[in-house]
Amino acid sequence: MENTPFKAFLIEQDENRQVKSRMGTLTPDRLDAGEVLIRVHYSSINYKDALAATGAGKIIRRFPCVGGIDLSGEVVESADPRFAPGAPVIATSFDIGVSHHGGYAEYARVPAGWVVPLPAGLDLFEAMALGTAGFTAALGIVRMEDNGLAPDNGPVVVTGATGGVGGLAIDMLARLGYHVVALTGKEAEAGYLEMLGAAEILPRSTIDFDKVRPLEGAKWAGAVDNVGGKILHWVLATMKQAGTVASIGNAASFNLETTVFPFILRGVSLLGVDSGYMGFPTRQRVWERLATDLKPRHLAAVTRTIAFDDLPGAFDAYIRGEVKGRTVVRIGA
Repeated sequence: MENTPFKAFLIEQDENRQVKSRMGTLTPDRLDAGEVLIRVHYSSINYKDALAATGAGKIIRRFPCVGGIDLSGEVVESADPRFAPGAPVIATSFDIGVSHHGGYAEYARVPAGWVVPLPAGLDLFEAMALGTAGFTAALGIVRMEDNGLAPDNGPVVVTGATGGVGGLAIDMLARLGYHVVALTGKEAEAGYLEMLGAAEILPRSTIDFDKVRPLEGAKWAGAVDNVGGKILHWVLATMKQAGTVASIGNAASFNLETTVFPFILRGVSLLGVDSGYMGFPTRQRVWERLATDLKPRHLAAVTRTIAFDDLPGAFDAYIRGEVKGRTVVRIGA
């Protein structure tokens, strides 16, 4: 590939250590090290990307850095025989868009150990409609199933239900035959959640999370928690015997004040879901399931597409909590 400039969204730091982001250009020689050079077709926007681009969160570990923790595209050059030129691939998580130039550029170079061959059943656009959010939701479900969760065990509650991970988790669980209960503070979105497959909507306003006892009535066989804090304490207190909880996010709080009672009296399992550094073969296994039985039925309905040039104006809505569903960024397709 010639050393021709290409478009990139750069996150930088000024002389006062304030985060600034802008559309700019790079050349291939300024890309980070890696065995696989990819022509990026699509990326996506995650809440983490918005925190990084706006400086609202201390996400970027090296400046300057091309943003975008997700990318899909076509191999241009590869020093790894597993990835031939022209092959469609996915790369998400690890250090991408944080301390390694990410997906908001027309080209990306990444280590081969971060690259997943696009599985049959997905195209490059769908891979980014899923992105890290979809991978995280699927990983949580796979981990819960490995721990014994099955549809006949009872209902599964999803917290932070209108978020990217929460909505995709509802869709996936409903497709698998689970009775899904959506816990949400956005009661006006009940129709949206029911469209995704929620069998019940549980308004957050109906629960006094400050008065949750160490154990409450047993309700849930499983739970996908995107919120943390007092809500996760309530989730644990309301789990059924041998229930399993996937801890995925901390939208409300990273703190957790609870008791050991759910664990020692009901045998509840609390599973941490680290989608960022989950390696192989689990990473490949989860993507293959996202292309088959975990592929959301309503993925197209909850996904919007924006042009690369419109990316800088898209982040503030995420910071304000105004976005539901998924946003795909068309980079070079």
